[in-house]
Amino acid sequence: MRAATRESWRTMYKNDMPEANCTPNCTHQVTDWQSPAGRAATSWFAVAAVLLCGTAVAMNLGKVAVAMSQLRREFGLSLVEASYLSSMINTLAVTCGLIIGLLAGRTGTLRMCVGGMLVSVLGTAGALAASGTTLLLVSRFLEGAGLVCVAVSGPSLLTAATTTYDRRIVLSMWSAYVPAGVGLAMLISPLTMEHGGWHTLWLITAVLLAGALLAILLNRSQYRSHPAPNAAASRPDGAGSMLTSAAPWMLALAMGTWSLQHFALIIWLPTFLAEQRSLEPGLIAVLCCVMVLANVPGNLLGGLLLHRGHGRGTLIASTSAFALLAGAGVYHDVLGDTQRYALCVALSFAGGVIPAAVFSSSAVLARTPAQIATLQGLFMQCSNLGSFMGPPVIAWLVAGSGHWQAGYAATGSAAVVGVALGLMLHKTGH
Repeated sequence: MRAATRESWRTMYKNDMPEANCTPNCTHQVTDWQSPAGRAATSWFAVAAVLLCGTAVAMNLGKVAVAMSQLRREFGLSLVEASYLSSMINTLAVTCGLIIGLLAGRTGTLRMCVGGMLVSVLGTAGALAASGTTLLLVSRFLEGAGLVCVAVSGPSLLTAATTTYDRRIVLSMWSAYVPAGVGLAMLISPLTMEHGGWHTLWLITAVLLAGALLAILLNRSQYRSHPAPNAAASRPDGAGSMLTSAAPWMLALAMGTWSLQHFALIIWLPTFLAEQRSLEPGLIAVLCCVMVLANVPGNLLGGLLLHRGHGRGTLIASTSAFALLAGAGVYHDVLGDTQRYALCVALSFAGGVIPAAVFSSSAVLARTPAQIATLQGLFMQCSNLGSFMGPPVIAWLVAGSGHWQAGYAATGSAAVVGVALGLMLHKTGH
């Protein structure tokens, strides 16, 4: 019985190795840094420290939306200035995500993560000291820079801190950092808005950022697979070589299609509930928070399905097909409000599978540690491009037609593209 159990675990362990997922045409090779022999056990404290960093920086994504009314009153922000404040954090991710990923491969991901956390703390503290719009916008830019640095370096650190067997689950947990951070900001916002206003929310965020930075520093020895710069990052087979393959680009575009749909839903739901259903702000915050947080268990489900051998292409195609159908029910008023809201939650939950499939692929596709950061930069840039383009495109469609149903033209098209990309990935053996 014990022998059979050990053999079962060996089989599971073998199936989780990167080479087990390669097709006959796959060129991926397992290198020393990926080998389970390189690490005896996963350092869960080191994993928790990185996950805490991701959640803390993602709170900066969600906090401005819930505090915008107070910020506009206190700083006298116009609608244009308010839009700049909201989108400033995405500027670097949209324009420089890939470049920062390449830079992380050259400078060392631990340094990049620590630097990103320091910049995030500085940005959040700067907002607390701001007396005018200029410093407020600068602080938001710094928060965005810190977010990108942590986003591209986090998966590399997680890879260094885990065994091959645990890596897929851990990276699927990492894919939940954005909804976890945004949801946490939305969850605590009603209490903080009543006690100290936006200053309290910013202060709580700063404390979490500082605590996460301390946790990373205390566990820095566990990320030893990623020392600072090495010559491999600049060789032809180094950090940038993965960009010549089709799979990373298809995965990145798939992430962009889902991001467009998800952020469109995040923007659409509170606006719809306020303007079309006249619900109280507190109830709207709770309903939106539940919808956003539903993405987190979806991320974990994606990791579990990958762990059990389901292909990334299959997961992306099937999830996008579900999003296509669920989106039709969300944006059209054929169903009742309760059913439409349930579809919003279901869509957010199911869609969590896609980030898990995409972000965890870096540890399988990469041949060197530096390539992980490069791939994460590419994935993040396409993800932010989707979230950056989605809301204005939908606003343009709705404004031109005069009804919310027109928004489905954008999200439905994105879902169709996601299905096509998933099928292409499946055909290539991913």
